[in-house]
Amino acid sequence: AALLTLTRKRGAATYAQTLQNIPETQVTTLENGLRVASEESNQPTCTVGLWIEAGSRYEDAKTNGAGFFVEHMAFKGTKKRPGSAFEKEVESLGAHLNGYTSREQTAFYIKALAKDMPKVVELLSDLVQNCALEDSQIERERGVILQELKEMDSNLADVTLDYLHATAYQGTALAHTVEGTTENIKRLTRADLASYVDTYFKAPRMVLAAAGGISHRELVDAAKQHFTGMPVTSKEGSVPALAHCRFTGSEIRARDDALPLAHIALAVEGPGLADPDNVVLNVANAIIGRYDRTFGGGKNQSNRVAALAAEHNLCHSFEPFNTSYSDTGLFGFHFVSDPLSVDDMMLCAQGEWMRLCTSATESEVTRAKNYLRNAMVAQLDGTTRVCENIGSHLLHYGRRIPLEEWDARISAVDARMVRDVCSKYIYDKCPAIAAVGPIEQLLDYNRIRSAMYWIRL
Repeated sequence: AALLTLTRKRGAATYAQTLQNIPETQVTTLENGLRVASEESNQPTCTVGLWIEAGSRYEDAKTNGAGFFVEHMAFKGTKKRPGSAFEKEVESLGAHLNGYTSREQTAFYIKALAKDMPKVVELLSDLVQNCALEDSQIERERGVILQELKEMDSNLADVTLDYLHATAYQGTALAHTVEGTTENIKRLTRADLASYVDTYFKAPRMVLAAAGGISHRELVDAAKQHFTGMPVTSKEGSVPALAHCRFTGSEIRARDDALPLAHIALAVEGPGLADPDNVVLNVANAIIGRYDRTFGGGKNQSNRVAALAAEHNLCHSFEPFNTSYSDTGLFGFHFVSDPLSVDDMMLCAQGEWMRLCTSATESEVTRAKNYLRNAMVAQLDGTTRVCENIGSHLLHYGRRIPLEEWDARISAVDARMVRDVCSKYIYDKCPAIAAVGPIEQLLDYNRIRSAMYWIRL
């Protein structure tokens, strides 16, 4: 009863207080180029991870899938901890180990009790420096990955977005899928995987990030102990410069009338990660909103496209996106609809784009900015999200951008900025289109292109 009383009497921090009270991110760069960054808090747990500048964009047509394969192999034992010993040691700490590979980064992270931070750093160091890559484990994991690829083929939303990259960046590294092709997974050898690790898992390409009840000085000491001997470059020398990926307005259509629903994605070229226009485009996407038939509200929703979709049964769901990479991006939307509603939903979405370019209002911009602020503060929930935020920021921006700075950028956006920036990226631009399923009603590309501008009298 006393605890409940204390909880009820505890004052809630205001939004401004929350932004001001976020602990400072401390960053230390070791002599070999490894960046060590942390945010200390009073949490009894911590998340420690390695964020690496490596992903499918760094692969060519023959090695596509190597990074995803290495991610799988990283958990299958090291030279110090063969077989399943690595996973058992993580489990003995009561910790949680995870990782992922994307087009431009790879991450491995462990959530554990704060007191176990030095051990976690040692485990992560062992994982990236001494991955065993045993032949028997490679063959076993090859079968697992091939099965995963079959399962991924049933996720039509992901398939559609992969097709969108393939057509938007055709002939370049961003056209590759993260997982690679079935043919590549079947033929990748231990030498291919070892070469990938030797080339990209190097100290200057890594950020050791941590969040929770840990000391930055102790984190740096642990990093010096376990990462100091890590090579700066590969045996062949420095990594080749990242090739520019040119956007192409084009389309991929994979018609299959046996499927019940059509998946459509349409996008224009967006800005790179560090471009300030991203904040304005995120506000624009918040104005568009998202919709799913399972949501409440229906035609009474404040988002115009969602209200129209609900009232006229235009789609099952839609969601805008702003996917950014180092030097380019995809700004667009994805929707799922019945075969006979494809054309109407496409025109509705494009009409909303044109409206944002010409007549976005201050009231809807204010609502969208509040939505973004809420999403931004949600990043503070849990040490894992904070840790990922730190690692990704240092890789992409070279520093952790404080939430106060993000808030100031959001506050500076007004309706004129939304109209100007949307016109810059959307108005009269050639889009990339990917469509999967029963898409007979999807208009010809030239018709869709003609809806990217309004004839002004």
